[in-house]
Amino acid sequence: MRRDELADLLAFAAVAEERSFTRAAARLSTSQSALSHTIKRLEARLGLRLLTRTTRSVAATEAGERLMETLRPAFDDIDTRLSALTALREKPAGTLRITTGEHAAASILLPALTRLLPRYPEIAVELNIDYGLTDIVKERFDAGVRLGEQIAKDMIAVPIGPPMFMAVVGAPSYLARHGVPKSPRDLARHSCINLRLPTRGGLYAWEFEKGARKLNVRVEGQLVLNTSSLIAKAALAGMGLASLPSHIVENDIAKGRLKQVLADWCPPFPGYHLYYPGRRQRSPALSLLVEALRLPGR
Repeated sequence: MRRDELADLLAFAAVAEERSFTRAAARLSTSQSALSHTIKRLEARLGLRLLTRTTRSVAATEAGERLMETLRPAFDDIDTRLSALTALREKPAGTLRITTGEHAAASILLPALTRLLPRYPEIAVELNIDYGLTDIVKERFDAGVRLGEQIAKDMIAVPIGPPMFMAVVGAPSYLARHGVPKSPRDLARHSCINLRLPTRGGLYAWEFEKGARKLNVRVEGQLVLNTSSLIAKAALAGMGLASLPSHIVENDIAKGRLKQVLADWCPPFPGYHLYYPGRRQRSPALSLLVEALRLPGR
């Protein structure tokens, strides 16, 4: 393959991933007109239309998607092998891109990075806050942080946080007016604050487990919100019951601003894990971060 042909493929991959000539041109440090000319040249050489352009967006055609399926693993392998070359340096180097939720970033990742990065000045880290289930291979992240039960089976997952549980909570004022539910089925008589899920847009079904019994309850109420922090504030204001990860409300429970109910129906589950593709060789920089985050004895 000639050098200009490889450059054309890199240009196409950038546009397909960014879904924008403007963003792709900025990423490649070139002009939009030059990039458009490159794509037209590649399409002419292949005799295929690779991208569909409108005034507002750019999307890969079927042929373009097939080409990306070929290019992604090849480019990932090149990136991995180039990163592995840093092992030959005296000190690890390179940029790590990590997708994570805000709580994990603030409570686990930043404290570890505060200790790690001053010792390795040639390592850079980019944290991307995202509450959806990001495809780290497709989006070209080195690793992600999510709850253990959310991670795909083909990923290598390293525990970096303690177990958690979902806490059903309400303000004392709300419970005084409406009573305390004794079982998950009692929630039908309560105003509950719903969570709109980021990935598929559905409403979160409250999950309960007691011994061998498992229940998913679709709750109803006047409020639907899409962040846990807002749901916690609404619960504190007495607007209904909420089901939230324990770490978000533990201080409010301890100080009596919220009361936990149905505790015997909310067992612990695996906490935060750092995960990365098993088929990709781990770079020295990622290895250092894994060891800095790994729980003692794990």
